[in-house]
Amino acid sequence: MNEDYHVPTSAPVYECAYCGRPFARERFRALHRGLEHASDLDDDEVEQFRDAYSEEAESIGMFRLKALAALVLVYFGLLMIYATL
Repeated sequence: MNEDYHVPTSAPVYECAYCGRPFARERFRALHRGLEHASDLDDDEVEQFRDAYSEEAESIGMFRLKALAALVLVYFGLLMIYATL
């Protein structure tokens, strides 16, 4: 294991087979492999990367929608407070 990363001994570790970097989740390892070691991947690892990338894109999209909704609520809340003063 690489000495640059401090991983608790009780935590599950998913280590990259190409560089030895530890990850907390398999999805993070799949994303790392696809981005850093794309030319070395076999078909199964490419499929894992695509699935992880798709899942990550969905999560980011949902976060953006929630952030936009929060901004709209804050904006209109402040607008209503200003209108009542």
